[in-house]
Amino acid sequence: MKVHKIGIIMNGVTGRMGTNQHLIRSIKAIIDQGGVKLSDSEVIMPDPVLVGRSEEKLKALAARTGVARISTNLDAELAKPENQIYFDATLTGQRPIGVRKAIAAKKHIYCEKPTATTSAEALALANEVTAAGLKNGVVQDKLWLPGLVKLQWLIDQGFFGKILSVRGEFGYWVFTGEHEKLQRPSWNYRKEDDGGIIVDMLCHWQYVIQNLFGDIKSLTCLGATHIPQRWDEAGKPYQCTADDSAYATFELANGVICHFNSSWDVRVDRDDLLTLQVDGTHGSAVAGLRDCKAQSLAATPRCTWNPDMDSPIKYKDGWVRVPDQGAYDNAFKIEWELFLKHVVVGGPFRWSLHEGAKGVQLAELGLESWAKRAWVNVPPLK
Repeated sequence: MKVHKIGIIMNGVTGRMGTNQHLIRSIKAIIDQGGVKLSDSEVIMPDPVLVGRSEEKLKALAARTGVARISTNLDAELAKPENQIYFDATLTGQRPIGVRKAIAAKKHIYCEKPTATTSAEALALANEVTAAGLKNGVVQDKLWLPGLVKLQWLIDQGFFGKILSVRGEFGYWVFTGEHEKLQRPSWNYRKEDDGGIIVDMLCHWQYVIQNLFGDIKSLTCLGATHIPQRWDEAGKPYQCTADDSAYATFELANGVICHFNSSWDVRVDRDDLLTLQVDGTHGSAVAGLRDCKAQSLAATPRCTWNPDMDSPIKYKDGWVRVPDQGAYDNAFKIEWELFLKHVVVGGPFRWSLHEGAKGVQLAELGLESWAKRAWVNVPPLK
């Protein structure tokens, strides 16, 4: 058996997302399954080293996951030739520092989004890594969610006819921390720490919309800080300086209209934490994280508006579940496997740092629209 052992510097994975999605559910899961299979006689085997500032946290995480290597010295790990990939899940403002060090050390780059705090910085990183001839990628995990994969399948089948509109609802109630345990870190609600739901979620909506529905032509976005005070990890109150909700409308180049509500201040009365309703001339569908249901034109009821009586139509009964197309793996893990194959055997990998820069650009334009209270155009990112 030929084994491609790939050293991966995992910087900043002691945080919630880094630990759960990237280390435990992706890299450790790949190791546990015997690597990424290229053929019956060839596999890729990740060899992670956990890098961070707290040796105590790193040791605890290594013991929990069975990872043999940890380090508090990023420069020393970048100097080792066996470490071929640099992965960054640090705070957004710190990300360009680590990425540029990795570029200088000739490591392939894979990182979380947003890739930088400004589109100019994000584009500069993309250009620098491309000029260095290094393979690179950004996390765009939602493309591999089972619900969105089923939605893509319907699109590919021509189920919708002409797509007219998309309605996205995302979010849940994030407790303030006054009386309950925090669900999300306090920095998420401080602008000075690069927090805010517009910066966080519009990066996601950019690649979801572009890959499934078309290029974004223009947008309008209204942000809000509905809850002005929260309590941090030490139980101390602080003022929220970042937006915790965003209400955005996107006009696509092909005429499709997409509207996305994103909020950390909403109680869930829908099928999932994320739902996308797609309406077309021949049919509609509603996708969640894992499931998808559809209604064809032939099954669409003729509705009558009469608020003086209960509706005789049971609207939910007219929808059918889109069947599974096989087993669905963790979305983060799927993209990790694709990137590892890209590094070892080459081939296309379109989810690059340049694509990540488009997400930063859209978030930046969302903030601009909110400040101007106006529609703004989305220019090509060159």
